[in-house]
Amino acid sequence: MDRLYQKAEAAIQLLPDHEFHGKVTKILGLLVEIAGFGNELSIGSIVHLRPKPNKNIPCEVVGFREHRALLMPFGTLEGVGLGCRAVIQDTLPVILPDESWLGRVINALGEPVDGKGPLKLGGHPIPLKNKAPNAHERTRVGRKIDLGVRSVNSFTPICQGQRMGIFAGSGVGKSVLLSMMARYMESDVAVIGLVGERGREVQEFLEDDLGPEGLARSVVVVATGDEPALMRRQAAYMTMAVAEYFREQNKQVLCLIDSITRFAMAQREIGLSAGEPPTTKGYPPTTFGELARLLERAGPGLKGEGAITGVFSVLVEGDDHNEPVADAVRGIVDGHIVMERAIADRGRYPAINVTKSVSRSLPHCFDEMQNDTLRRSKQVLTAYEDMAELIRLGAYRKGTDPAVDEAIRLYPDIEEFLRQNKDEKTSIDEGFIRLNKILGGPSNGGDANPEGAAAPNASNQTAPNRTPNNSPNKAGVNNPPPNRIRTTTTKR
Repeated sequence: MDRLYQKAEAAIQLLPDHEFHGKVTKILGLLVEIAGFGNELSIGSIVHLRPKPNKNIPCEVVGFREHRALLMPFGTLEGVGLGCRAVIQDTLPVILPDESWLGRVINALGEPVDGKGPLKLGGHPIPLKNKAPNAHERTRVGRKIDLGVRSVNSFTPICQGQRMGIFAGSGVGKSVLLSMMARYMESDVAVIGLVGERGREVQEFLEDDLGPEGLARSVVVVATGDEPALMRRQAAYMTMAVAEYFREQNKQVLCLIDSITRFAMAQREIGLSAGEPPTTKGYPPTTFGELARLLERAGPGLKGEGAITGVFSVLVEGDDHNEPVADAVRGIVDGHIVMERAIADRGRYPAINVTKSVSRSLPHCFDEMQNDTLRRSKQVLTAYEDMAELIRLGAYRKGTDPAVDEAIRLYPDIEEFLRQNKDEKTSIDEGFIRLNKILGGPSNGGDANPEGAAAPNASNQTAPNRTPNNSPNKAGVNNPPPNRIRTTTTKR
């Protein structure tokens, strides 16, 4: 009885004090014009179309034209015609999250879609289009957190309250990388927004990628690609609002949105329908403003609150990492992880190009030894990639450049270090131990002549070599001894 009373009380909080009525005067595609509202509406107001007494179609005001309000629906306009009654809701759209939402899957309207029954409503309303905390009142980014992914932990670390973008083309593996973070990242709660995803992939993500363990501490918001633009856009707002609720409960929240590009596409569709002028690649000016307002909501909270660590995927169109949305997001977030199709094509997952990826928490989140290891690793990778074409063609002559010789020797082991199965978890310390071993200790390749053993002769020409990939001898003529690597990394 008490539970029923609480549910009724929470539902009453969502009811407006009074109603204003208008009527439909024009319908063009998904754009609906209404009149008779006076001065009661503004951008973002919610209007309910009621073609029948038992049918309710929520819409949002997206613009005005000649004393008419322009609406776009959250669903289909089936049954709506000229003169249809429009009920104006003068209250701002809010949600009432609760701790019991963990383990649930909801849509952009906050309704359950997992078949597990109704959601329990909390007593603290959170506006869907909430404002970011004041910059001067926010706490600072916290300590680094364990993501469970070696390549990210070692090369692009993420701290509590940091916002990171994952930039990748379609089919490169960003969803799997996000699911690994959702399962392995150190956080109290995960809030995951699947914006514009394929319907087929939603269940696969929940069962295979996220798994029961990951779902148990997560709230998943789903808006598939076949839903109206308002639903896809609102799914991102809903995801962020739920994350803000848990942040206010002094929890460390992981907020994942896949993808921000589809949010921008939905905003483009809404803006163009409302009559906004198209700019770069057809995106209206409001798109980039909405991107900044959405992403700024993530991050550290006020004193006494937790933090939202945001990881947002960006679907780069045509594998162009400089397209407008990717360029705009890169300037807003606190780092970017670049995934490339060429790396995925050669079978290395996660397909992260660590030399092009950046975390703005560096170098402060690492100690001196970790920064030295990171610097040395990037030098090896850069030296190899600069000469990669010559190496593959066999045009590079061993002994020409000692740095390149060393890079050729170490590259296969570093490449193997960057490869990780989605069911495999590696901590920060484990990753650096393995990386240091590659750089300064025995190679993981299982050489017949391990480091520290005496070479067969002074010239080392008969030392066993690593034959795959045309790699030179481990104890080649120009290769430095193992302690040389350590000396180089600590040099200032």
